Amino acid sequence: MEYPATMRPEDDRPASGWAERPEDKQFDVHAGEYLPPGSDEQSQARGIAAKSVGAGLVGLGVLLAKFKGLLLLILNVKWLFFLPKIFLFGGSFFISIWFYALFYGWKVGVILVLMLLAHEMGHYVTIRNYGLPARLPMFLPGIGAYTMGGVPDSLESDAYIALAGPLTGLGVSAICYYFGMQFHDPLWTVAAYFGAFINLFNMLPVLPFDGGRVAGALSPALWVIGFALFIAVSLIAHIGIFFVILFGLFALPSAIAGFRGHADPRYATMTAAGRVRVAVWYVLTLIALVYLMTISHIAVPGYNGYSSGSYRGW
Repeated sequence: MEYPATMRPEDDRPASGWAERPEDKQFDVHAGEYLPPGSDEQSQARGIAAKSVGAGLVGLGVLLAKFKGLLLLILNVKWLFFLPKIFLFGGSFFISIWFYALFYGWKVGVILVLMLLAHEMGHYVTIRNYGLPARLPMFLPGIGAYTMGGVPDSLESDAYIALAGPLTGLGVSAICYYFGMQFHDPLWTVAAYFGAFINLFNMLPVLPFDGGRVAGALSPALWVIGFALFIAVSLIAHIGIFFVILFGLFALPSAIAGFRGHADPRYATMTAAGRVRVAVWYVLTLIALVYLMTISHIAVPGYNGYSSGSYRGW
């Protein structure tokens, strides 16, 4: 094969006059030629690309800095200890709704458990307001609910924590009564009666009821009277025998302690003025609950075969 004069056969490379576009070269439209590797224009293009990547990394860093608190919260191992508490609270909550719905229907079941929740949250918030630790409420289907928390230094504060539950329950029951009157829906009137009765029953002056803690600040001797009232009210209201036996076993030790004159060591620090304040709040709460229970105790013919009074068997 013969080569043109302008070609060198020893290396088979094209001489001047031949042009091929290398893969790593850019074409300069102003100069009309390809730019050699490492030229200023290529460096500028690569610099722009590098700056774009750098700007993206900077932006990502800013976002991470702004949301680092959220990331730390998500990755915090404390969630592993808190989640079981949420599960226990939520699990017992929904199991209680299911339990009461079996007997009274899901509407009454939801309202009843929400009333119990409002009562317990009254305790929970008040305990926290005193700067004491508190746990989320736990529900016991067929029995009720409870909230555990720190113990205040004075029995007067302990009495106010106890009263916070019935007072909150009173407010929720009053709202239910308002809805019943406003919308002429007997369901809400039944709920108002039910809520008033439950909170009034909880005011019995014997442990473990809230009224027992209030009585402990007034006079431990009230625990004896409270135990007798508990038995009497349970029989009149046709409370289930299992409930009576269970809470009777809890109430008996406090009744015996009151009969023997034993009291909480903090009772020695209670002043006469403090006892008067606690007694006033206790009596006012009792009067309000009795009044609400009275005005909401109406017959509801045809409503699932129940009247507002017939729900007392719970």
